[in-house]
Amino acid sequence: MRIEEIIKSNVTLSDSKKIILNVMYTHNVIGDKFSEILKPHDLSSEQYNVLRILRGQKGFPANMCVIQERMIAKNSNTTRLIDKLLLKDLVTREVCPDNRRKIEVQITQKGLDLLKYLDPMVIEHENYFSSNLNPDEVVLLNDLLEKYRQLK
Repeated sequence: MRIEEIIKSNVTLSDSKKIILNVMYTHNVIGDKFSEILKPHDLSSEQYNVLRILRGQKGFPANMCVIQERMIAKNSNTTRLIDKLLLKDLVTREVCPDNRRKIEVQITQKGLDLLKYLDPMVIEHENYFSSNLNPDEVVLLNDLLEKYRQLK
């Protein structure tokens, strides 16, 4: 369905405006479906992102700066996200022994187990949204989106 039909626009939209609306609308559709996967586990997409970042540390702790710079949503309140994950016993937080101003965060076994459980559902979610594209279109869409973000 065309974006004009979705938003019930009565005016002619420029192609540039349609790109923005399409990207924003698609972001919401993908995010809503992803939230359905996470909701039964009382996780937000940002909390999930933190857990994925920490799993990628392969057992080594990450400080708050490392987590923040790797976040997809750069405006996330990392401290608040960590606090919520702590309450769920999905991460640990400790003061760095070498630098007492630095906080180190690590994923717990419970956090790893949750990610392992969610992995097949997340992969299915990712595959679903590219299922109507052929392999060349998937590559092209990724290339175009990356090019679109590289404005200076």
